[in-house]
Formats: sequence, structure tokens, C-alpha cells
Amino acid sequence: MNSLKKGIVLFILTFFYYSHSQETFTDVKYKRSSLCTLMVNDASREHSEIIQNTFESAPIPEKFNNHILSLRTVPKVDTTFVETEDEPVEEKKGLLSKLPKIGGQNKEAKESIQRGIYSYLNENDIAKQIVSKWFNRSEKGGFNMNLISERGLYNATDLDIKIAHNTERGKALLADAGEQLINNTFVIITDFKYTNKEEVAAKAKGLLSMVSTYTGNSEVANIADVTSVGVGVMGKGYIIKTTAYLYKLVWNEEVASVFYNDFWTDDSSLDLNKKKAFDATDIFKLELVGTESSLADVQSTVLTKKSNEDLIATATVRAIDNVIAKLQREYEVFRTKSPLLSGDPISAKVGLKEGIEKGDKYEVLEQVINKDGVTEYKRVGVIKVDKEQIWDNRYLADEESPSEIMYTTFSGSQNKYYSGMLIRQIN
Repeated sequence: MNSLKKGIVLFILTFFYYSHSQETFTDVKYKRSSLCTLMVNDASREHSEIIQNTFESAPIPEKFNNHILSLRTVPKVDTTFVETEDEPVEEKKGLLSKLPKIGGQNKEAKESIQRGIYSYLNENDIAKQIVSKWFNRSEKGGFNMNLISERGLYNATDLDIKIAHNTERGKALLADAGEQLINNTFVIITDFKYTNKEEVAAKAKGLLSMVSTYTGNSEVANIADVTSVGVGVMGKGYIIKTTAYLYKLVWNEEVASVFYNDFWTDDSSLDLNKKKAFDATDIFKLELVGTESSLADVQSTVLTKKSNEDLIATATVRAIDNVIAKLQREYEVFRTKSPLLSGDPISAKVGLKEGIEKGDKYEVLEQVINKDGVTEYKRVGVIKVDKEQIWDNRYLADEESPSEIMYTTFSGSQNKYYSGMLIRQIN
């Protein structure tokens, strides 16, 4: 075989292998958590229209099922915003842990906002709307299992309610659908604030200077000086501060039993009494998991060719990604799975967008189907993020600082993992 033929054969084999690997990765099917997003609508805030338009058009992260409802905003909660950075320091012991966050809210204001948001969610039956979407409720009032069978990778016939209530297999699949799908439905309400970067830096410097004066700590004083220099170096600019409230749909055996027994009806044999019962019920609830805040820079320099509107839009998307990453790091119940791209090198399509840091640990899971057709996840090992190769997959990062790195690599046992296994952060 001459060199030309060898080259052609090698190209064909390489192309086949690459195509097969890509297909294997993109075709990985697994049960994702579902996410509904809303934002606080405050028209009085600067650039609120740009931020809202960006929020409403931004895609749901690909690791989640899109469970967005028609309602996208909640009104601003009428509460007194209390700036707390100037509160007096009363004791030296544990000083740094007691200092308030820059631009933060006091406890009473935060609790008032949480109560206001929760009240609005209840008044607008957001939990019931989420359940209605899960079961494809029609205008007539009937339900079906189409979405659940699609997202849960079930056979639609196996999930037919009439069969499910009369076979152990059907009951097992329904229980699995509740546990793996419906129970992992989350709602995030985001509150955006557009802030002048110089004001934030000035507040930070002022607070750090106060601490250094009070404690006599020269190291803190140096940090304050660096903060001041940083503003001059970076130039004028702004940040988007995002505060996110994470809620989870309450779906347990009791709620599921009431739903299937008291509310379930389909369009082919619609039971009007059950339809009315569902319309009147308040059994469906959301529970608060927690809250986090994050910042995203709106870099405004003489070098950029983008408009201020484009910069704000970019920062808004990144702020959303940042706060979701922080919520996942903080709350285990909200952590999602991602498929491995390859076992050699051990790699995955996750990166800075997901808040990955060097040294982060992930468990590797293998999907196993049991005799009832239910998916189980078996841990087969633990891998660690390789500090040398972390993918910058933040929104528009490829435009700002193009890189050849298209995935994050991990260190771990060799010849043990393969494309299609799933990983989930554990620290």
C-alpha cells in the first residue's frame, strides 16, 4: 500500500473514530433535573429592560430540562433595603466573621424578601403549574405521561396509569419517575442589580481600612491599597450583582398518592369531579433550599468594540451562570450530572461556567437498569480536576480569549472510565 492510500485509510479511520466518539457523547441519555427560572422585576433599577430581555431570552443550562412557565417575572418585594456596611464594630473577637457583606441586606430585610417571594409563588400556584406541565395538562383538564416518558427514558405504554396501578413493574416505574424526575424540579428566582464598579471598590476599601485601623492589621491595610489601585488599572466599569433564591418542588409518596388517586383523569374519559378537585387543591408546595449571590463584570474599556448594552447582556448571562454554579456547590440536592467525554484522557464538557476549580472532586457514576426497568446509579470511582487544563466555557469566552482547550481534564485511575459514564461534584 503506497503512502497516499495509507493516508486515505488513516483519514477514514480517524474520521470514523472521531464521529463515533462524538455520537457516543452527544447521544448519552440520562435523567436530568428540571429547572424553572423567574426574575424579580424592578423597573426602577438602571438598565432593567436590557437585563430582563436578556434573562428571558437566555437558554436554560443544558444540564437541566427546560421547565419554564409562561410567567417569567415576580414583582419587587416592598421592603426596606438596609445598607449595613457602616454598622459599628462592637467587639474585636471574631471581627472578620461578623462584618457585613458590601452592599448586603440585614437579616430582617432578607427574610422579608423571602416571605414576599414565597407568598407570590403560592398566590400564583407556581407549584401547581409545574405539576400541570409535568403531566401535560390539557385545556380540558386531562393529563398524560408523554413528557415524563420522554424525560425519564421510559416506554410510554409501561407508564400508562391503568397498567401502572395493576402491576408491580408499573408502580416501580411511577415511583422512579417521581423520585428521579418530578422530585428533582427546581425554581430559581433571580434579583439583578446593576452597580458602578468604582462605588463597590470604594466601599470595599473603606471597610477594609476601618478593619485595619481597628485591629492594627497591616496586611488588611495593604489589601485596601491594592483595591484602590485595582480600580485605576481596570478603568471604569460596572458589575451585575445577582441574588438567587432556590426552591424545590415538594413531591413525595403522600403527594403522589393524592395526585394519582384524587386528581388523575385523561381527556378520553374526563372526570369533571377530579378536574375540579385539582383546580381547587393547594397540596402542591415549593420549599426554599437556600440563597446565594454572585457578581459578573461589565468590562468597559477603550479596547472594546461592543456597545454598553451588549456588555450588560453578556454580564447578565454570566451572572446567572455564576449563581447557579454557587448554588450547586453549596447545596448537594441541586448538583447535576454530566457525561464523560472520554476515558483517555479523562475529560468532560464542564468548565468555568459551572464554577469548576482545580482540585475539585467528582464521583464517576455508571447507569444500571434493574429488572423493573428502573435506572440506578453505581459509583465506580472518584476523579479530580486537573489544574493544567480547565475549559473556559463561559458565555462568549471564545470571543474574548480564544483557546484550543475544549474540555476539562481530570486525574484518576487509568483504563477504568469511558465515554457515557456520568460525573457529579462531591465537594
